[in-house]
Amino acid sequence: MTTDAIAKAEFSGAKLALFLGSDLLVIQRDDKPDIPYPGHWDLPGGGREGRESPEACALRETFEEVGLRLSASALSWSCAYLRPRGWVWMFASHQSAALAQEVRLGDEGQGWALMSPQNYCAHPLAVPHFAEQLRAYLAAGGA
Repeated sequence: MTTDAIAKAEFSGAKLALFLGSDLLVIQRDDKPDIPYPGHWDLPGGGREGRESPEACALRETFEEVGLRLSASALSWSCAYLRPRGWVWMFASHQSAALAQEVRLGDEGQGWALMSPQNYCAHPLAVPHFAEQLRAYLAAGGA
C-alpha cells in the first residue's frame, strides 16, 4: 500500500488553506486551555467523522466553521503529513474574494479574518505545522 493510500485510510483530520482572492481565510481558535493552540489562528478543518474521505472531512468542516459550501472540484492541491495523532491532510482552494461576503462563523472560534499567506506564515499565533505546510505549498508555486 502506498503512503497516500495509508494516509487516506488512516487519517485523523483535514485542513483547508482557503484563498479568497489573494488572502487566506483564517479562524481564531477559542481561548480554552483544553484545546491545542488556544487563541491561535487556524485554518478551516478538523477531525474525521466516521469513514469520510479526507476531501469530505475538509469540506464538511469548512461548512460547519465558516458557512461556505465548496465542492471537491474546488480543491486544487493536497498533501498528507504525519502528526503525533496520525495522518493529516491539507488542501488548498482558490476562490473569488467576493466569497468573503458569505462567510458566517460557526460554533467554534472567536472570529475570522483574511490574512495574506505570508503574514499567516510569519504570525506568532499561527498554528506552527499549518504554517509549515502552507510555506511548502507557496514555495512550490501554489499561490
